Amino acid sequence: MLAITGISYAQQIDRKAVVTRHNPLVTAVDSLSSLSVGNGHLAVTVDITGLQSFPSSYRNGVPLCAMSDWGWHSFPNKNGYKKEETYKMLDTGNGHAAGLYAVEFKNKDGKEARKKEATEYYRTNPHRLNLGETGLEFYNAKGQRLGISNISHPTQSLNLWNGRIYSLYNVSGEGVAVQTAVHPATDCEIFKVESNLLKKGMIDVAFRFPYPSGNHSDDGAEWTKAALHKTDIIESGADYAVVRRTIDSTVYYIRLEWKGGALLKCGGQHLFRLVPTADNEGKLEVTERYICGTPNPYHQPSDLTSENVKYEKGMNEVAEYWEKFWKEGGIADFSGCTDARAKELERRVVLSQYLTAINCANRMPPQESGLTYNTWFGRPHLEMTWWHTVDFSLWNHPEYLENILAWYDNAFGDAKEIAERQGYKGVRWMKMTDPWAGESPSGVGSLLIWQQPHYIYLAEEIYRHKPAKDILNRYADKVFATAEFMADYVTYNPSTNRYELRGCTAMQECKDWKTTYNEPFELQYWCYGLLTAQKWRERLGMPRNAEWDRIINNMSPLPEQDGIYTAGLPVRQSDSLFIDSNHRDHPAVLGAYGLLPDHCHIDKEKMAKTYDWVQNNWTWLTTWGWDYGMIAMTAARLGEPDKAVDALMLDTQKNTYLVNGHNYQDNRLRIYLPGNGALLTAVGMMLAGWDGCPDIKNPGFPQNGKWMVRWEGIHKMQ
Repeated sequence: MLAITGISYAQQIDRKAVVTRHNPLVTAVDSLSSLSVGNGHLAVTVDITGLQSFPSSYRNGVPLCAMSDWGWHSFPNKNGYKKEETYKMLDTGNGHAAGLYAVEFKNKDGKEARKKEATEYYRTNPHRLNLGETGLEFYNAKGQRLGISNISHPTQSLNLWNGRIYSLYNVSGEGVAVQTAVHPATDCEIFKVESNLLKKGMIDVAFRFPYPSGNHSDDGAEWTKAALHKTDIIESGADYAVVRRTIDSTVYYIRLEWKGGALLKCGGQHLFRLVPTADNEGKLEVTERYICGTPNPYHQPSDLTSENVKYEKGMNEVAEYWEKFWKEGGIADFSGCTDARAKELERRVVLSQYLTAINCANRMPPQESGLTYNTWFGRPHLEMTWWHTVDFSLWNHPEYLENILAWYDNAFGDAKEIAERQGYKGVRWMKMTDPWAGESPSGVGSLLIWQQPHYIYLAEEIYRHKPAKDILNRYADKVFATAEFMADYVTYNPSTNRYELRGCTAMQECKDWKTTYNEPFELQYWCYGLLTAQKWRERLGMPRNAEWDRIINNMSPLPEQDGIYTAGLPVRQSDSLFIDSNHRDHPAVLGAYGLLPDHCHIDKEKMAKTYDWVQNNWTWLTTWGWDYGMIAMTAARLGEPDKAVDALMLDTQKNTYLVNGHNYQDNRLRIYLPGNGALLTAVGMMLAGWDGCPDIKNPGFPQNGKWMVRWEGIHKMQ
């Protein structure tokens, strides 16, 4: 049996010291430095005041949202669009009969005009909700509102060990102190405001509720459509109120409770203010619990009547949760390293652990920007599930991975329907989806296939943590159905006696499915998936599937030219293997070796030459944040640890990590959590190793005495 215990090569790492030396510190208004607190199901992002006081100043940076994994909305389908209107019969050229694919119609005129409208509706809906904005409003002695320019001498820090944001600053010559957190067991924001300004009636707390924007990328807030939604107080008392939010067919609630002398007053149609009373002594404690009202497949409405956690008890439970998180998970201590890059790498690792925990440890696959703000309408992309979850397994939090895999149980029927209407056996996992496992129409996404073996890989990760019969029984039906599609999807070429992958969108999405085939990562991943499914059959006492073995043994070799693996083969023989599309977007050819166990078809010498070619020829501005972790893993498996570190620390825009730890990409995608996941996966692998790696300490790091990393609780990679 494979041993995957977290051998540390370390004694008694001071985990608290490792974590807290990277507490983010913000001392100026910076829209890219907003901080977040959360529990994996609810995250709240705040500005320099410790709450969401000035959202407009942060809208184009890291926006100020309160988002959950259960809060979703759809605009009314007034025109009666049907999903079938987004389907198009396609012959993908892989030897199978034409099937129906959910594509993105783009023609505004003629017969396809309604199809375009249907496309837009089903791409936009459902979308994730910004549940509300809770901020402070400041006034001068004359009762005039003050702006963000009136905030002076700010000092704000996120204490990673206890999960709390501390914000200190001055307004009108008076100090203000705010503490902010999210409760671990309930979707409840907890905060305390302390200031003499409360006594003077110069601060109140504002609760603002927007209509959803439904935009591709933003904070999800539309403030000009007040008539389209309702905000009602349905219950109240001296120190609490229950607010009901009705947005078309979506309903959720907010239970507010406070202590410290204040009254809740209506300030507008979708605005309430908590106003200090004369007996306020300069302190206000508030708990704000968001409650699901519209059920979805994995979350039912909660009890409205149960009281919120009290401030002190809640903060203590927050601290206990985060201390447990840091003590039970993997940890890496770079303080003994002398390489100048080690401190920054440790910072990225610690902050990435925190950010993935609050944004990606959901009850369903997370979106690429997590619970911080919406991108692609707030919807998950299943090809990214690997990058969002493998790090949880390696860093000893497999429970998060198990929670996400449970969503696939609900998605199973929909995935089977997709395979059937396209003429395949088994299940075809969708690309862009939602809590109900809907398939978003896309001319690119509906043909994507590299998300398909993810389920097998992730189920194998769970088994490595718990190699037991009940684990096999829990996941086997979906492992086998996934493999069944994969076996049915391939095309047999009798002239070469090889199986090919045609008619698909590759990981390297700039490759056109109509012009290229046999992309190397997909070939390798297909072999991995079928090989692993065979292992599961054997573990369950079942015979190997003969068809799967035939495909494994006769899968096409990786395409190459002049001893270098290429990004795929051209459908037209006249096309060059080294056209422009082969050295931009994701360098997926390296993923064929870096992400996957060394199982078949790879010539290590050729892959080393390919690595060097990519380094010298790639257009780095076209890459994405997770590419650098992928490249590092390839270098590590090649026995090039210096190159692995160089890849992780490559000085390029999309490998930027902000003060809050977020992986910045560009003006549209200001955070990118797959990049954080890739970093953690690569570093975990480089420390704990991988199946078949050299039996040395930290096999993926240089053995030059400069990288004396100590670690605990990290698991070996496949």
